[in-house]
Amino acid sequence: MIDSLDFAKVMADETRQRIMALLCCRWLCVGDIVGEMQGISQPTVSHHLAVLRDAGLVHTRRDGKQVFYSLNQDEVAVCCGRILRNFAPQVPVAAISVSE
Repeated sequence: MIDSLDFAKVMADETRQRIMALLCCRWLCVGDIVGEMQGISQPTVSHHLAVLRDAGLVHTRRDGKQVFYSLNQDEVAVCCGRILRNFAPQVPVAAISVSE
């Protein structure tokens, strides 16, 4: 389980945020991610996936020689909830709106 500070460090990188958005609700291999992350090299994507994997923020599954990744939405929600409890303990969760 990742603590709030480490979660914030992982989330502080824009490339990791973009990768997490791609992995939300689907499984992708490194090559698929590189194809969608214009201008980001395969070694860079692999590095960021390793950081996300070590933090427990992605699930992995192997299919032959390829490894597929998907966002661990449960862990992301737990980490966000922990931050909310630490910094806004009196705000009811239902009062928080999500907008893009």
